Amino acid sequence: MKSNRPESAWTDEGLAALKGEFGDVYGGRTVLVTGADGFMGSHLTEALVNVGANVVAFVRATSSGALNNIGQLRGQLRVVFADLTDKTSIDYLVRDLREAPDRPYVFHLGAQAHVGESWHRPYETVMANTVGTLNLLQSIVDHGLELEKFDTAGTSEEYGNVHEEVRHHHDFDDAGALILHERSPLNPKSIYATAKVAADFLTMNFHDAYGLPAVVTRMFNNYGPRQNPRYVTGTIITQALERSEIELGQLDPMRDFCFCTDGVRGHLTVAAHGNPGDLYVYGQGQNITMRDWAELIIRTGEAAGHWPAGREIVSLKERYRPGATDVMALRVGYEKLHRETGWEPLVSWEEGVAKTIAWYAENRHRWIGRVDWMTAPKASVAAP
Repeated sequence: MKSNRPESAWTDEGLAALKGEFGDVYGGRTVLVTGADGFMGSHLTEALVNVGANVVAFVRATSSGALNNIGQLRGQLRVVFADLTDKTSIDYLVRDLREAPDRPYVFHLGAQAHVGESWHRPYETVMANTVGTLNLLQSIVDHGLELEKFDTAGTSEEYGNVHEEVRHHHDFDDAGALILHERSPLNPKSIYATAKVAADFLTMNFHDAYGLPAVVTRMFNNYGPRQNPRYVTGTIITQALERSEIELGQLDPMRDFCFCTDGVRGHLTVAAHGNPGDLYVYGQGQNITMRDWAELIIRTGEAAGHWPAGREIVSLKERYRPGATDVMALRVGYEKLHRETGWEPLVSWEEGVAKTIAWYAENRHRWIGRVDWMTAPKASVAAP
C-alpha cells in the first residue's frame, strides 16, 4: 500500500504496524531527537510523531531557521534550534526538558555524518560528533535530568578493515566472508569513524560513571528518500537521472545497505527493549560491491522508466578515499538484536532502491544544488 504522504518513506501499512508495535512504549512520552531535520533523524521523528510521542526536535541553529525535512510536521512537534558544539544552548535545552512530566527518551543522531567531508572538515567533524556528544551527556548529568533511555547512533564505519594481528577475533562465514558483530574489533579508517568511536565510548563512560541508561546502536549504511545526494546511493541515482556516465570511486568495496525505515525500527526497538550499557548492531545482514549496487540501481531505474538504457559506470581515482582509508567489507550479524527483540529488516534492496529512486526523481529541486559531480575538482564520494 502506498503512502499518501509524498515526503514519506513509510507506507500507510508500515506506519500502522509501527503504531501497533511501539504506540504503548512511546505514545504520550517526551522524546528528544537530535539531528531531527537530517536524513535518518527526520524519518525517526516522523515515526515518533505517528506513534503519538511528544517530540522535541533538536535542529542545528542557522540564521534561516529552515526545516528541510520535517517542515510538514511543524505543527505536531516542538522544534528547538540549538548547536551541539555550543554548551550554553545545550544547557538551555536540558533545563527545559527537566520540566517534562516524565523521563524523556533521547535519540542522539546529530552529527557530521559524511566520511568524505570528514577529511575536508576534520575539526568540525570532531567538534560535532565527539565534543557535541560530550556536551549533551555532561549537560544531562550537570542538570540531573533523569532519562528513560539515551541512544547514541554509531556507525558501521567504526569497524574499518581487519588487522591481521587480530583476525582471530573476527567472525567469518563458511565462505570466508567477514561478519561484524557487537564484539568485533574496531579499526576506524576515517576522521568521521574515529570521532564516532569516541562518541560511543563517551556514552558508555557516562553509563558506567553516572548510571545514565545509555545504549549504542551501530547502523550499517542506511539509505532512502531525503538522503544527502553526496552519499553513494544518492550520487548514483542523481547522476543516472541527469547523464549517461556515472562517476564513482572504488567499485570493489562491499557494503551492507539497510533501508531507512528498517533503520528507524532498529532505533525504536533498541531504545524500547535494549539493556542499558549495551551495544547493538543491525543492518540488512548481507553485502554487495559498489559496482553491483550501482548496477542494481541502474536496472531498477531503467525498468521504471526513470532513465533510458545505456548508463555507464566509471571509476575515477579522484573520487577514491584518501590513501589506504577505504573500508573494503562491511556486513552485519544482527543475531543479538534479533534474539533479544525479534527485530529483522523488512524492506528488500529491490523495494528500497525503487522507493529511493522515485523520491529523487520527484524532488530534483531538493538535491540538484547539493551534488558534487557537477563541480571541479571533484570531492571524494565513495562508499558511505
